[in-house]
Amino acid sequence: VQLQASGGGLVQAGGSLRLSCAASGRAFSGYAMGWFRQAPGKEREFVGSISWSGGSTVYADSVKGRFTISRDNAKNTVYLQMNSLKPEDTAVYYCAARWGTSVPSRSNRYVYWGQGTQVTVSS
Repeated sequence: VQLQASGGGLVQAGGSLRLSCAASGRAFSGYAMGWFRQAPGKEREFVGSISWSGGSTVYADSVKGRFTISRDNAKNTVYLQMNSLKPEDTAVYYCAARWGTSVPSRSNRYVYWGQGTQVTVSS
């Protein structure tokens, strides 16, 4: 499966952005999807993940209550709605996919990765 992330940009603190990750290939609904981010000079970190059905989501503590992951299997797309953005949310955001029912938070559990989209939050 190939992944294409989009929707990043520059936003002021307190603002919102919605990222999209479009997947090509068949059987998208069989993949769990994850969002990760990497800030300059830092390691890639888990943001959140969603099960193949959308019925289960997991979030990092740093974004819980502010970010929401959803998916539309008919459109082969997963979304990351980001509200109340903070300067520390500035990073390149990546979507990732893995086949199966679990929703892991470790990046090495994901097989397919998108190219990343830059999110910059100004103070």
